[in-house]
Amino acid sequence: MKAVLAGFRGFVGYVGGVLGADAYKKYLEHHEASGHTSPPLTEREFWRDRTDRQDTNPQGRCC
Repeated sequence: MKAVLAGFRGFVGYVGGVLGADAYKKYLEHHEASGHTSPPLTEREFWRDRTDRQDTNPQGRCC
């Protein structure tokens, strides 16, 4: 049973990565590693900025 649950969690993590659900986490890791002195965007600000950038500069995407 544990193996099935671990496999399901791995699958969910993979799908989340493909869909970009972990983008904010990656942004925070990059922000910290880059040595920025300004505070990072809040999660709400991050998603708003990302959406605005995608709307003004559309790239190949499914929808």
